[in-house]
Amino acid sequence: MVDNANPAAGAATNYNQVADIEWEACKGPVAVDYIPCLDNWKAIKALRSRRHMEHRERHCPDPSPRCLVPLPEGYKIPVLWPKSRDMIWYNNVPHPKLVEYKKDQRWVMKKGEYFYFPGGGTQFRNGVNFYINSIEKTLPGSEWGKKTRVILDVGCGVASFGGALLGRNIITMSLAPKDEHEAQIQFALERGIPAVLSVIGTRRLPFPDNSFDLIHCARCRVHWNADGGKPMLELNRILRPGGYFIWSATPVYKKDDWHKNIWRTIVALTETICWTQVTRSFFRSSHIGVAIFQKPVLSSCYHTRKENKPPLCDMSSRPSNSWYVPLDSCLVPLQDDAPKWPSAWPERLTDKPPRLPSEPDGEEMYKGDTRHWSALVSEVYLGGLGVNWSSVRNVMDMNAGYGGFAAALISLPVWVMNVVPVPVQEPDALPVIYDRGLIGIYHDWCESFNTYPRTYDLLHASSLFGNLTKRCDVIEMAADGPDTETWWIFGGSGQHGSTNRGFPNPQIPSLVSQCISRSVSCW
Repeated sequence: MVDNANPAAGAATNYNQVADIEWEACKGPVAVDYIPCLDNWKAIKALRSRRHMEHRERHCPDPSPRCLVPLPEGYKIPVLWPKSRDMIWYNNVPHPKLVEYKKDQRWVMKKGEYFYFPGGGTQFRNGVNFYINSIEKTLPGSEWGKKTRVILDVGCGVASFGGALLGRNIITMSLAPKDEHEAQIQFALERGIPAVLSVIGTRRLPFPDNSFDLIHCARCRVHWNADGGKPMLELNRILRPGGYFIWSATPVYKKDDWHKNIWRTIVALTETICWTQVTRSFFRSSHIGVAIFQKPVLSSCYHTRKENKPPLCDMSSRPSNSWYVPLDSCLVPLQDDAPKWPSAWPERLTDKPPRLPSEPDGEEMYKGDTRHWSALVSEVYLGGLGVNWSSVRNVMDMNAGYGGFAAALISLPVWVMNVVPVPVQEPDALPVIYDRGLIGIYHDWCESFNTYPRTYDLLHASSLFGNLTKRCDVIEMAADGPDTETWWIFGGSGQHGSTNRGFPNPQIPSLVSQCISRSVSCW
């Protein structure tokens, strides 16, 4: 990150204090896992209602905190991938609650210094791979790993479903709130499995419309019919036309009046949004019921419903992005001339994305982004920066563009969270990223990111900080950033990033601040 060959840089470096800011460790019994926008208890206690999971949504403190998250006692360098998929250090995520709470379902087990993940789950009685194989046999046309590439797992537990799918050329965005099921997303990320903290509450999820090829819910505890069916409308919004929703839950197969009533309600709700029930299956060997629904490809059904309920959205007044936007109470119409399904994987990564902007230079900008990062990664990043790539698994591109950086890393055993910063610069490239078979999220870097501390191995920031300094103080963003074993790669337009590893947390914000002020050479 700092050019140590530059004498002026060395003279300006003060690792302990920048701009008269003195860094202190975050305090409190849960400081090691502090997430500012999810642990703002003052705001949470002041909420008028928790009926719709408002207390699990973002409530960022003002001013933003400037404390540094301490390490858990006994913290160790994480277990490397792929071993980490099955075992992690106990001291890195010292939360044994799930071991006891889910001991009969084999979510996670503790042995000595490690947590082990045997592939169990509430719905995975015979193991997650048996469960996935059963679904694939039920839905052969989905072509998992080819046509079906990008999946959302709602209420993911410790993300064993998403972890098992990685070996089938499927990338899953595992999603769950920070709740009483202690540290499930932290477990997932420590394992090296894509995951993010979020909840279907009163606001849209931070994903674009028509993104996921398939959405999965195994006993995810979401009341899909709540608040007039808004949670189901949100699934419909982010599910790709022609995509599938897999609901694995007790109302699918239990015959008592309570469960039967829930089933009838869900079926009626799916009919109002023109979803087709593909199958309702019961796997006797594992005693699990699964229902699969499919979203329509065309809008014709919307116009032939007996009632216009839910009504079609007025797209001229509907906000296009999903950052702090309330859930829709209307049905997003489908364009009959809308882009079709992307190419099969892996051609999908490099073929022209269906939702590429139609501007005259749109395709050339996309191709240029791909060429730029392909060359830079192969010629500089992989051998010229001193990054130990064998220790890198979880990567974040903080200003992802069209996903070219992630595409250039596709042959490495890493996954990339592609972040499109808010406010979104037109054209919005996040739909293109999903069309390419990659995953990503919207985020405003003036606020804390929804993840546990210590969960990313490499942060990549290209042409990010200049725009941020116009809106907010990026010192808070630096404090929200890496911990002891995270790599930073900074870069700007036409400039090669450089990196250094292992700076203790107080040093990294100092260097970031100096990079921004150009008091040291950072490029």
